[in-house]
Amino acid sequence: MPDPLVPRRLADSAGPVDPDVDLRVPRQRLELRRAPWPTLAVISVGGVLGALARYGISAAFPHPAGSFGWATFWINVAGCALIGMLMVAITEVGQAHALVRPFLGVGVLGGFTTFSTYIVDIQRAVAAGAPRTALTYLAGTLVAALVAVYTGVHGARLLTRPHRRRHAHGEPQPRRPAQPRPQRHGQGQQEGDGHED
Repeated sequence: MPDPLVPRRLADSAGPVDPDVDLRVPRQRLELRRAPWPTLAVISVGGVLGALARYGISAAFPHPAGSFGWATFWINVAGCALIGMLMVAITEVGQAHALVRPFLGVGVLGGFTTFSTYIVDIQRAVAAGAPRTALTYLAGTLVAALVAVYTGVHGARLLTRPHRRRHAHGEPQPRRPAQPRPQRHGQGQQEGDGHED
């Protein structure tokens, strides 16, 4: 008798969709209940926001097949720089909420950057008879993305150096100098200082 909790196409397939989880095994079906739903939710929301931003930029700056995809190029370069900066901010500067990295890094910036569109643009350029453009786009994006991550990481480290030094050594944040306290009547007077009680 087929298991009603396992979709028919999964039960009919040669193996499970995910080799780690076999939904035909009751214990493994429990993994779905323990899924990190808040993390998946923030990744989803961030991904939608990042993809919408990318779509808006791509729609504003379209390019014909065979030409250099400048919008996609700059989206990927900017996204890589921001990922580098984000990683410094959340791993070296301070402690972030557990959902910040999945939301911003995986969600927003993962949805914003688009290396799949980059590959499609390269294929379209080759098909349009522009192999030099395709090769320039291929190599240029790869090099620029790596330089952007490096620049983002090191730029963020330079900007946050004083804070990171205090954070790394456990030094307290700088405090304002103590203000002198007003003295109450009778305090601070020594015998023979010319004041009478």
